[in-house]
Amino acid sequence: MSILNEIKYRFKNGSIVEQLIFIFVGISIFTALAGSFYGLSGRKTTFFTDWFALSPSFDLWLNKPWTLVTFGFLHDGFLHILFNCIALYLFGRLFLDFFTPKQLLTFFLLGTVFGGMMFMLSYHIFPVLANRYPFPIVGASAGVSAIMIGLATYIPNYQLRFRFIGDVKVWHIAAFFIFMDLISLAGDNGGGHFSHLGGALFGYLYISFAGGKKWDFFDVFSSIFRRKRTPLKTAYNSKKKKTQPSRTVKSDTQQQIDTILDKISTSGYDTLSKEEKEFLFKQRK
Repeated sequence: MSILNEIKYRFKNGSIVEQLIFIFVGISIFTALAGSFYGLSGRKTTFFTDWFALSPSFDLWLNKPWTLVTFGFLHDGFLHILFNCIALYLFGRLFLDFFTPKQLLTFFLLGTVFGGMMFMLSYHIFPVLANRYPFPIVGASAGVSAIMIGLATYIPNYQLRFRFIGDVKVWHIAAFFIFMDLISLAGDNGGGHFSHLGGALFGYLYISFAGGKKWDFFDVFSSIFRRKRTPLKTAYNSKKKKTQPSRTVKSDTQQQIDTILDKISTSGYDTLSKEEKEFLFKQRK
């Protein structure tokens, strides 16, 4: 019972990255206990693949539209989930240094949707894929690719240090994974690699069209349904004047943060001065 309480505590107090990993592992354990920790390569059909994996057929997808999202939470074996969890942990933690948890969830979910759409589209554009691997797709790779490529687009020159390798720029890592997906398109799981590229495309477009503004999809979507409030004319005039200086301070602080982030993007974190690093650290706190 103490182990279960510890898991609940870690899940509740963990970051969105850790919570997603807990969800992936929990679903995998559940399917394993249910005797359905399948290997798609083994052509095994289960309740979970029937109802939550994404089929390459548009007709089948129309009957189960939720699979465009749920396929990103299932995995095809231990190595599959291990790799995705490692990649999400590595890039997700760095992602949260520059974006909010809501934005990370936006990247993951919409990257998964884009990847699923690319997967289905590829099967209709290239019928040969259906002959090689006419089976549904699972895995968080498309969502993780969106996070990785979006981050590489935002801070391409940021460097990560790896043991035995040294410092590697984020865009070099992203380019390596894109290259591996491209050369794997001719393999048996070409459709799966198309989904990775679809998620990567979303991550790139999201950052590119944002124009440096880190807008949040969920906030934009919810604002559509949010009732507009009519401003009061006289009762709050004095309060508005009092709060004006705080808005100016907040604007100046955000401007300084953006300047530091631009410097990191162009020259790397190590080029920051001691004062800039301390300022950025305080703002993160």
